[in-house]
Amino acid sequence: MQQVLFDYISKYIDLTEDEKNVLVDLDVFRTAKKGEILLREGEKTNNTFFVIKGCIRTYYLIDGEEKTTAFSTELEGVTPHCVIDKSPSRYYVSAVEDSIITVGSSDMEEEMFERFPKFEIMCKKVSEELLAKRHLDLDEFKILSPEQRYLSLLEKRPDLIQRVPQHQLASFLGVTPQSLSRMRARINKKN
Repeated sequence: MQQVLFDYISKYIDLTEDEKNVLVDLDVFRTAKKGEILLREGEKTNNTFFVIKGCIRTYYLIDGEEKTTAFSTELEGVTPHCVIDKSPSRYYVSAVEDSIITVGSSDMEEEMFERFPKFEIMCKKVSEELLAKRHLDLDEFKILSPEQRYLSLLEKRPDLIQRVPQHQLASFLGVTPQSLSRMRARINKKN
């Protein structure tokens, strides 16, 4: 687990053995069981999540219906808005499958930035990449038809098709599970 995190970090900065030891001593690794809720609507948290293995999702509960807005898989992170603005969460974060994650906090981040300033540089780069990706995802959602969104998902994140329950995938695409089934049938018939 630790090596996966070290390899990811090494894409941005070089770690000394001391820095690696500090990361290990932080004891940030956790397991999350399939279906486990990591954050509920209305809760406040300082926790950020980073997926080492598995899949977590972000979703809203609107009139009793789940509306999935994001899936985060290996080497992707989630920083809930409430970490930044200190308000209650407006959404849920839960494990789609048994997962190994790191759980950090803003306090832990600040301490790391003070001790090792290059971590702040890394976090800035990662945040910029994530922001750009989320912006493109939102643009795609707005301009593509549901079928085009599904085809885009097949191209960019084919693993999700097998890993995520159909009702969650449909919600993410903005369609009903029945519409997703018909869409898949049409696409399979064309191929």
